[in-house]
Amino acid sequence: MSIQNNLQAVKEQINNRALLVAVSKTKPNEDLMEAYNAGQRVFGENKVQELTAKHETLPKDIEWHMIGHLQSNKVKYIAPFVSLIHGVDSEKLLKTINKEGKKNDRKIPCLLQVHIAEEETKFGFSESELLTMLNDELLSTLEFVEIKGVMGMATYTDNTDQIRKEFASLKQTFDKLKKSVFASNDNFTEISMGMSGDYLLAIEEGSTMVRVGSSIFGARNYH
Repeated sequence: MSIQNNLQAVKEQINNRALLVAVSKTKPNEDLMEAYNAGQRVFGENKVQELTAKHETLPKDIEWHMIGHLQSNKVKYIAPFVSLIHGVDSEKLLKTINKEGKKNDRKIPCLLQVHIAEEETKFGFSESELLTMLNDELLSTLEFVEIKGVMGMATYTDNTDQIRKEFASLKQTFDKLKKSVFASNDNFTEISMGMSGDYLLAIEEGSTMVRVGSSIFGARNYH
C-alpha cells in the first residue's frame, strides 16, 4: 500500500469525526510530501530538532504539532511556528511557553497532558493536580498561552476494555475542567487521544484529535 492509499483508508475510517494528525517522526521529507500531495496538512513530530528541520524545508502551509515530551529549554526553537503543543506536563513548561510566546508576540496553543495509563513511564498531570494548579492567579499570567484542551496516552496493551476505560477517564477530566476552570473559554475544545492501534476506540470515547503514524507511513525507522 502507498502512503496515499493508507492515508485515504485512515481518513475514511475517521470520517471527519476527529482531526487527523499524521505522525511523521523519523520519516523522510519525501514520505511527508506524499501525504501532503494527497491533501494532509497536519503533521506531528516528537523531537524538536527534527520538527524545526522539517519546518524549514517543507511547505509553509503545514500545521506542525509537537507531540513528544518537550523540555523547557527547547521551547524557544519551536515557539515561532508551532501550531499545537500536545504534551504540556508541568507548570514550569507552561510558564516557559508563555515567556517564549511573548518574545514571538503570539499565543501558543497547548494541550495539558493527563496521566491516564497504568504505566509509570508516561508523563502527565493527575486530574487533582490540574484542578489545584489551574487557579485564576496562574491563568491570568498566561497571556501568551492558549490552553485548548487535554491529551493522554493509554496503556500499551491489547486489553481494549482497559484502553476504553482510560480514554473515558480523559474525557471525564476534560468535562470537569470545562465546567470548573474553562467554563467561559470557548477555545477549550480538544481531546487528543488515540494512535494507530486504538484511534477508532478513542473517537468512540470522545477524542477530537488522533495521532496516527504507522498506519499511514508504515513501521518507523529507528537508527
